[in-house]
Amino acid sequence: MGCTAIIFPGQGAQAVGMGRDVAAASVAARRVYDRANEVLGFDLAAVCFEGPAERLEQTDVQQPAIFATSVALWAAFQESGAPREPFTYFAGLSLGEYTALHVAGALGFDDALRLVQRRGQLMQQAADATPSGMVSLVGADESTATALCDGACEGEVLVPANFNCPGQIVISGSKGACERAVSLASQFNCRAVPLAVAGAFHSPLMEPAAKEFWPALQAARCTAPSARVIANVDAEYHSDAEQIRESLRRQLTQPVLWQRCVQRLIADGADQFVEIGPGRVLTGLMRKIDRRVNIVNVSTAEAISAAPALPAGG
Repeated sequence: MGCTAIIFPGQGAQAVGMGRDVAAASVAARRVYDRANEVLGFDLAAVCFEGPAERLEQTDVQQPAIFATSVALWAAFQESGAPREPFTYFAGLSLGEYTALHVAGALGFDDALRLVQRRGQLMQQAADATPSGMVSLVGADESTATALCDGACEGEVLVPANFNCPGQIVISGSKGACERAVSLASQFNCRAVPLAVAGAFHSPLMEPAAKEFWPALQAARCTAPSARVIANVDAEYHSDAEQIRESLRRQLTQPVLWQRCVQRLIADGADQFVEIGPGRVLTGLMRKIDRRVNIVNVSTAEAISAAPALPAGG
């Protein structure tokens, strides 16, 4: 029998109203939001449940909001009755890697929440310092994305930043370079879609954020995870605390290898995936990475009730 991998979404999964139904239905979920409000010093739950959207989409709010909602859904999922643990594998896309490390016991809730809030603040500051952005390339493979970046950069920063699934790679860099990439994309037989993000995440333009983030990572209490958690930057499993800190620092400036992470988990025996968190982004990517693998989406209270019994171990 195979085993189940639990996966958590990153930025872009947010929507006003997320988590409201699960907090109403689950004591465990409500406790997560209550604790998040205490740690952050403002009513994060109200922003998640009621908005406004402009506030929720601010990077320094969006990141703790998605993290807290994902943890709340996980808590409700665990509370829901049928045996659901221990699971063998955990993963998360970018911000979601912090959620994976938390639920696998490597980071406590308070530390992880403070880290993602600080991460969001520093990423926003780095974005404000240099006009920049990200562009999704549809129909591009790695060689095409690299060639397009080389052709459009003209001495500015432009690099592949997210290898999400076959035919979808996100590039990241200076504003002018991103604009040139959009204009040149048809020459490289792909379509370019500018993304509504604050800046050039997962690129060298985030180096100031990575430098400032390092003291926060060093101060956070961290330990080896109790299950296998895969790292975005190299598709290898996290080991000890120092390796986790270094991997999370590198994640700010290096590409997210999501497709490779999923393929590694499948190769290592995961034949069922559960996306836990707001939205369905990872569910959609999974369909393009490997349609043979079953995936369950858990983003609402109703989905928790409907979730099947799952093979945990492997």
